[in-house]
Amino acid sequence: MALTQIRSISSHDSDSLSPSQEPVPDTPHPSSSHIQRRKFSFFRRNISYPMTLKGHNGWVLSVAFSPDGQILASAGRDCTIRLWDPATGKGGMTFEGHSSCVRSIVFSPDGNLAVSASLDNTVRLWNVAAGWSRRMFDGHNDSVQAVAFSMDGKCIVSSSKDCTVRLWDPGTGQERGKLEGHTQSVWAVNFSPNGNLIASASLDGTVKLWDPATLQHHRTFKEHTDSVRAVAFSPDSKLVASASHDHTVRLWDPATGQVHRTFKDHSGWVQAVAFSPDGKLVASASSDNTVRLWDVATGRRRGKLLGHKDSVQAVAFSPDGNLLASSSNDHTVRLWDVATAPM
Repeated sequence: MALTQIRSISSHDSDSLSPSQEPVPDTPHPSSSHIQRRKFSFFRRNISYPMTLKGHNGWVLSVAFSPDGQILASAGRDCTIRLWDPATGKGGMTFEGHSSCVRSIVFSPDGNLAVSASLDNTVRLWNVAAGWSRRMFDGHNDSVQAVAFSMDGKCIVSSSKDCTVRLWDPGTGQERGKLEGHTQSVWAVNFSPNGNLIASASLDGTVKLWDPATLQHHRTFKEHTDSVRAVAFSPDSKLVASASHDHTVRLWDPATGQVHRTFKDHSGWVQAVAFSPDGKLVASASSDNTVRLWDVATGRRRGKLLGHKDSVQAVAFSPDGNLLASSSNDHTVRLWDVATAPM
């Protein structure tokens, strides 16, 4: 089945369109994101062909919605972070400051800040409205692969190719702790919504759970047969989803480590995973160029989203669950209408 593709945000290289074909990008004011924060309203459109906008000049590796659903952020290999209006597809401000590929971007719980991870070995904290880098966290000894905010906004966690996970104070910039135990690059990290656990996923094929209060290792999940690229908690913190190069997504119980369900349908590496806000769906992104939707209760596939022309790197649901954003090595971000999926 296919979901209706609502909008495609393209970032073709400069030679991929003739001058007459190139869309004219919005020019952001240096002190404004040019994305009005208004009551979120998503208008379904029947678009035969995706609308494309000038944007990233390389792989798009991360996408994230602001908590109010008003802004979509994307980050990529061109060292930039870009903001978009998900209701119109128009581009806004571009954040520049990292000297290498930006691997991950997330918003703070209040939406006023965003934090990014880069292959330049740093984490940066951004003022979303103004578009400037508020603070840089420098402590990792190699590429930083992922970042996450705690739900109370009082802690940032990052993971790195240096095999560590580090906790930071967003107010002071000070490192609050270092988690060690993985034997290879730590590709992904996330906080549980209840704040009781941190999950980290690694090239070593494991997912580890940690106590953020004591910094103690809690559990190691070893069921995957290849590198683990992504990890996410369900909204109620009762399930962990992990995505792997073994072509599977596994749902498991963080309290027991027991596998709850395994999703097998991708024909390539599974590189990203996300729960819907109501916890009923899981989205996965793969090197097979597709995004798939899964029913958590039944384990059945709910959708197969076709359109990307290269490996899909990231997925994110909007806060109201109506939209799904995906980003790809084809230099595009795509927005999909989740509501059109048959129940």
